Amino acid sequence: MNSDRRNRNRQDGQDFGEGGGKGRNKGGAWGPGGYCICTKCGQKVPHQRGVKCTTMKCPQCGHTLAREELLYQ
Repeated sequence: MNSDRRNRNRQDGQDFGEGGGKGRNKGGAWGPGGYCICTKCGQKVPHQRGVKCTTMKCPQCGHTLAREELLYQ
């Protein structure tokens, strides 16, 4: 009975079972490590904590960088 009451207001996909929370990359954060990669020339630059890769430019060709984890999922 209590479980029916708890689940009454939930819609499909809002369960908090395995993988249902906002941990790691589901919340948008990839952590302090990793690399930013140029999608044009492939140059790798260490990720700087607190700085989005998409706000950085490639030191080699000037193209916008992207987070490595997003490119190779």
